[in-house]
Amino acid sequence: MNAPKDGPADVLVLQHTLEDSPGFLGQWLDSQAVSWQVLCAEAGETYPESVSGYRALAVLGGEWGANDERPTLRQAEALIREADSLGIPVIGHCLGGQLIARAFGGRVERLPQPEVGWWPIQSQETDAARTWLGEASEAVVYQWHYDSFVDLPKGAELLATSSTCAHQAFAIGPHLAMQFHIEITPEKIATWLAAPGDVYPPAIHRHPDSVQSPSDMLAATLRHQAGSQALANRIYRQWRSNWR
Repeated sequence: MNAPKDGPADVLVLQHTLEDSPGFLGQWLDSQAVSWQVLCAEAGETYPESVSGYRALAVLGGEWGANDERPTLRQAEALIREADSLGIPVIGHCLGGQLIARAFGGRVERLPQPEVGWWPIQSQETDAARTWLGEASEAVVYQWHYDSFVDLPKGAELLATSSTCAHQAFAIGPHLAMQFHIEITPEKIATWLAAPGDVYPPAIHRHPDSVQSPSDMLAATLRHQAGSQALANRIYRQWRSNWR
């Protein structure tokens, strides 16, 4: 991580839980030679009262639910709204995308079945979808979620969908909310599989069409990680084009 310059860093990264690190997002920010700061709520680090002075805001995922009554989740939503008022572009990954939805009046709920592993998403045939996701009509991305933004905020534009999750990504103004983990790395997957929680093991057998076993997931990682990082490069470049 680049050390912040005098005053705030270029980018603020909000990390909710210990196991959901910046991953490829941090690698990409370093490759761009921009300064960034990550603050982890579960580690006891305090989110700032304001994002004024930053050029961009990134919000990561985590095993918490967006509707959980946790003060740091509500603070993240307040910072997202402030960023919007200041013209600071926000990018949200999984839980982070759900918090963007909630911050602007959308609704997050538990889905009929979860998505865990590498699964295809289909892009909308719109200019906004092509701007953010490229020309390909389909991409295979990494998922680990049980909830999703089921109602989009007013003014949001749907960018991608899947057979299990109707809303995979949306744009609203300069901001991007994703249900998938474009920041994923093999190291993050290994960390999650080492302590997957109580819901994941039975879900493998209950939903084999949307939840991969560890062995299938690791095999799919070898096939799809490079494509995921190429898509991440495009998404992050578009996000950066909106920075102040």
